[in-house]
Amino acid sequence: MDQTLGQDSAPASGSVDKTRVWDVTPLRRLVPVFPSQTDMSSFPTPPAGAPFICVPPTGPFPSEVAPFYPFFGSLESQRHHGQNPQTPFGFPNQNMSFGSNNPISDAVPLNSFRSPPPSTAGVTPIRRNRDTDPQYLSGFSIHISDVEGSQGTSKSGGSKNKSQKRRKGSRGTNFTSPEVDMDAILNNILSPFNVMEFDESRKADGDKESVGYILLIFDLFRRKISQLEDSREATITLTRRPDLKAGAILMNKGIRTNSRKRIGFVPGVEVGDIFFFRMEMCLVGLHSQSMAGIDYMGLKSSQEEEPLAVSIVSSGGYEDNVEDADVLIYSGQGGNIYRKDKDVMDQKLERGNLALDKSFHKGNEIRVIRGVKDVATPSGKIYVYDGLYKIQESWLEKGKSGVNVYKYKLVRLPGQREVFMTWRLIQQWKDGITSRSEVILPDLTSGAENIPVSLVNEVDDEKGPEHFTYFPSLKYSKTENSAEPSVGCTCRSGCLPNNSNCSCLKKNAGYLPYAIYGILVNQNSLTHECGFSCLCPSNCRNRLSQGGLRVRLEVFKTKDKGWALRSWDPIRAGAFICEYAGEVIDMSEIEKLGGEIEDDYVFDATRTRQLAEPLPDDSHEPPKIPFPLIINAKAVGNVARFMNHSCSPNVFWQPILRESNKDYDLHIAFHAIKHIPPMTELTYDYGIPDKAERKKNCLCGSSKCRGYFY
Repeated sequence: MDQTLGQDSAPASGSVDKTRVWDVTPLRRLVPVFPSQTDMSSFPTPPAGAPFICVPPTGPFPSEVAPFYPFFGSLESQRHHGQNPQTPFGFPNQNMSFGSNNPISDAVPLNSFRSPPPSTAGVTPIRRNRDTDPQYLSGFSIHISDVEGSQGTSKSGGSKNKSQKRRKGSRGTNFTSPEVDMDAILNNILSPFNVMEFDESRKADGDKESVGYILLIFDLFRRKISQLEDSREATITLTRRPDLKAGAILMNKGIRTNSRKRIGFVPGVEVGDIFFFRMEMCLVGLHSQSMAGIDYMGLKSSQEEEPLAVSIVSSGGYEDNVEDADVLIYSGQGGNIYRKDKDVMDQKLERGNLALDKSFHKGNEIRVIRGVKDVATPSGKIYVYDGLYKIQESWLEKGKSGVNVYKYKLVRLPGQREVFMTWRLIQQWKDGITSRSEVILPDLTSGAENIPVSLVNEVDDEKGPEHFTYFPSLKYSKTENSAEPSVGCTCRSGCLPNNSNCSCLKKNAGYLPYAIYGILVNQNSLTHECGFSCLCPSNCRNRLSQGGLRVRLEVFKTKDKGWALRSWDPIRAGAFICEYAGEVIDMSEIEKLGGEIEDDYVFDATRTRQLAEPLPDDSHEPPKIPFPLIINAKAVGNVARFMNHSCSPNVFWQPILRESNKDYDLHIAFHAIKHIPPMTELTYDYGIPDKAERKKNCLCGSSKCRGYFY
């Protein structure tokens, strides 16, 4: 339309009956639109007692409003104009004098400040955060569509039309719908955990154990939601955001830790920890904003309250840190700097920008989380906790867009573990820019794997482990016979999660056991993969363990535990790592030897796991295997033979059955229990045998170490 009817419109005389025209207000305002009270006679009267219903708005949102709760900020934040997620940027012009030629202007008053009730810790939040406050999350149906791997980063961009196109025709999952009993699903996941131990004190101030439990619960719940949504979709062209849904429900139920905001280190979160979803950082108290790049709190000083920044997320790839990993040049928020559909404007010294400015003058520590590209997902990020920084300088400069942008120079505090430098060094190894030091063999597998495995010794002069033949899978002397003939699937294009006719899905209780990106949904007693008689291709989603290595591994020498295994790549919770390869030992041969075999490189699937921590187990029972499986990797094996024991492991094993007509092969696949940062040793629990065997001293170093293993 060329004209809009309203108070300021001027139609031709007599063309419009003004007594029947409402005040036209933009439809995307976050306030109800009511007719004028002067004349209601011409409008229908609602039924007596009919309730007024206000439907929560959905995005995309215009520049004058911010995304609504429960996920994306507080009600006060919706009143500010030009708010954008945080955008880290490049180094300043070297010809510019920091903070001298362009002094920071006077601050814009913060209208969102209120005087909340006093806190026992002497610190009170500036405003209630609808990202993390459970009472704001109850009663909402969640309708969020996006790519699972693409986390909401600290920058927003892209056109509004694109966003609307993605949403068109999509079906959000309503968790209040009776068809999905989310409470039952969550309770089943929580059953091995003593959640009652998470009292109010542990919710406010956590520890390493509570942080680990919360992250494990979140990821299991997220994977299950992803599996349910995946199986209900008619196509696989659109993936939901189960991370936000799982996080919202856990927040609503108070299943979280470190809810009290704080300056400095967060109990139970260590420098170098990685997160694949921003909701994970919210649940453990590292960064409570699920979208914004700056998290801050209010600190009372005399009779006033001023904001102080507690953490920032640097999304990476925007010239944040070109040369020095201990220095970060961080750009302020606001101004529509990276919005193509909005007019850019000067940033204002308000909200997060003001909090960073106050932190510069106060000199308080700020947690820095760096975002790096996740090569395993199309547009995902991995968030790396890089430790504590302090703002050394701040200034205002003209950005590339031609408007004023606030800049903050943060310097890493000394004495912390090197994190970002390690990530950069690994990338240089991969790119061939820098060679890996102390390499004995660049590829231990001699080409048997599709990804090379380095052999490294930085401890002593030993030139490698004793000789063995590298073989990537199992060697059966004879196949086992199935009691009943097995019918392979006919999914020529690959098994799809919503194909009710797939025989392989039926063997897995009607679901694909693997979510997208090769993540095991949960640990079952037995997982059925497609076998030789199946018609699906080699890249079928239900052949995950048959595709070889997916991460870059290295075998390295330890100081006191012999040879071990670790990864150059970050490994996501539930991700496949490798299988245990070797020669399958016939039980009759063991009996001839009196039941004794050399067990330094033997995997026994009949052993009972007695873990100090719960595993991601859906059945909460030991794995049920169809026949005893013992694998000897002493003479023939793969990288799995180098994995050491730990009483608090980061890897678990899963039995995999591949059937073919009347025969079937049993395999052992290793998956990550939790997110594993690069260069972290990979370990699993060796378990306890049925018969008493010689105990060995355990050197795992875990706080829950039993002192021995078998």
